[in-house]
Amino acid sequence: MPYIDIFNGDADGICALHQLRLHNPLKSRLVTGVKRDTLLLKQVVSVRDNVITVLDISSHANRDSLLQLLKQGNTVHYFDHHFAGEIPESTLFHPHIDTGSGVCTSILVDRFLEGKFRLWAIAASFGDNLHSSAHQLAESLKLDPNKIKELRELGELINYNSYGETINDLHFSPETLFLALQPFSEPFEFYRASGELKQLRAGFRNDMLLAEEKLPLRKTTVGRIYQFPNAAWCRRVSGVFSNQVAREAPDLAHTLLVERTDGTFLVGVRAPISKPQGAEKLCLKFSGGGRAAAAGINHLIPDDVDRFFDAFEKQFAN
Repeated sequence: MPYIDIFNGDADGICALHQLRLHNPLKSRLVTGVKRDTLLLKQVVSVRDNVITVLDISSHANRDSLLQLLKQGNTVHYFDHHFAGEIPESTLFHPHIDTGSGVCTSILVDRFLEGKFRLWAIAASFGDNLHSSAHQLAESLKLDPNKIKELRELGELINYNSYGETINDLHFSPETLFLALQPFSEPFEFYRASGELKQLRAGFRNDMLLAEEKLPLRKTTVGRIYQFPNAAWCRRVSGVFSNQVAREAPDLAHTLLVERTDGTFLVGVRAPISKPQGAEKLCLKFSGGGRAAAAGINHLIPDDVDRFFDAFEKQFAN
């Protein structure tokens, strides 16, 4: 029976799939994209009688395609921590969904595999800005601080690679990066041997130097709002920058608007780390989505920017 693996192109999606394929190696068709390319089930909506594994994309956003795939006899294993909406009822559907603020998809896979490849889940948790969860998992393995630091950098660099308007903005396609991981059962080996990681480290440093020169566009008692111009480095660094400023001021909400080539804005929202709720509710009002702690909008039109700013203030004033 044919196999298809569909996964978000960020650290969480890549490390989640890597854990599963270390446990159960098989040849599959890979379907992925930049982090914001979340309607991935549309790419396979015509297939029948396949075994499909989906990782780290919202079942709510892909609901129509998911229902069609189940109707066509596909078995679907679904691991995700984003807003799910109504869960389909089908004997062919096997959901592993938890939208709690302290979990990511790689943690769900870690639970499913009973901790078999936990080091990769720790790296993914750092990449998803779930530092508390990452440290809890690291404590369960009694990792020393230097090993934890390496896993954090690994997760953050893989995650950094996922941000862009198109694959051309990225240093590596997510598929390429996943395939680069495959020979390594242990992340510390990849950390030391990977040429890809060296390139990502250099790109990250250059991009962050530019980003750290940017001051907030708006700053209130509720949060800080940043705006970046239309440039590839701005899109690449947007996620890591948003996570960094969120950690610097954990009681504030944060938003980053990055201008797109069509004049609209790519928006990333981080709820306060001290109260990780509301990001998804805000973004859903503007046809976006995500999870309670972190969410986004793919196309915010300029005419809606002021309305978004007002909604941001109201959402996080509570």
